[in-house]
Amino acid sequence: MKDGIKPHYLNHRKRLKEKYKKSGFGGWQDYEVLEFALSYAIPRKDLKPIAKELMTKFKTLNGVFDADIEELKEIKGISDHTAIFIRFLKDISARYLEKGICERDLVASPQAVYNYLKASLKGACDEEFKALFLNNRNSLLAIETIQRGTVNKSVVYPRKIVERGLYLHASSLIIAHNHPAGTLTPSEDDIRITKKIFESLKLVDILLLDHVIIAGNKYFSFKEEGLF
Repeated sequence: MKDGIKPHYLNHRKRLKEKYKKSGFGGWQDYEVLEFALSYAIPRKDLKPIAKELMTKFKTLNGVFDADIEELKEIKGISDHTAIFIRFLKDISARYLEKGICERDLVASPQAVYNYLKASLKGACDEEFKALFLNNRNSLLAIETIQRGTVNKSVVYPRKIVERGLYLHASSLIIAHNHPAGTLTPSEDDIRITKKIFESLKLVDILLLDHVIIAGNKYFSFKEEGLF
């Protein structure tokens, strides 16, 4: 800093903060949202070029937050610390949505379930299979990851789901997994495993309410499509 002159980006950061305090993100460009977020992870640097390069590479704000840590670090100016911070913002939003469905009747609030699952599963590089266990009031007992696998391959064990359902005294449950390749249509394996899980749960008087597939920002519901 020469002759006591502050770098221009310091005043810009201050203006962004005041703008956010006044009206939230109303009227903001997506790169400005990123720029503001990055100001809490990267000190003493002009963040606009970094934010714009992130948007250029990942196309959308969702694309940035869904990106893998190593992909984020390919952008000049994004350190390991900053990449972890960006992923943290995505994961904390998923946790926020998870807490928001804890006390709700999830049968009566399917969109809340879909919103949580999209935030939780989209952008993952590998398949992840989750189960939402519900009590007899359709309220959430627990959310558990049953299986993580490689792309296009996830081995799901119905026995494990049944055991967890009995342990939690669940009355019903919703299962979900993601398609990292972006294909929304259920595969033959998806249909087969759904049927097997449904029949296994039925033997112990637990109802399978739905199987949701997440691909990008879209979802496929077995229940909505009449496959139950």
